[in-house]
Amino acid sequence: MNFDKELDARGLNCPLPILRTKKSLNDMISGQVLRVVATDPGAVRDFQAFAKQTGNELLAAETATNEFIFFMKKK
Repeated sequence: MNFDKELDARGLNCPLPILRTKKSLNDMISGQVLRVVATDPGAVRDFQAFAKQTGNELLAAETATNEFIFFMKKK
């Protein structure tokens, strides 16, 4: 999947991956896609809730070798 910006949140625990994602999305324009790589298993639930609460679209969530990859589209 194509993306405009990448955020490395590996090694960060809740709520830091979400806080860093929010900050990164604030610097982007509507329609751009942010790729986030996290290692916190709780991030899967957190990103789903974050998308619902903020209106930013969670395009995809993938798991790859103890890493969780999320694609968020800025509203």
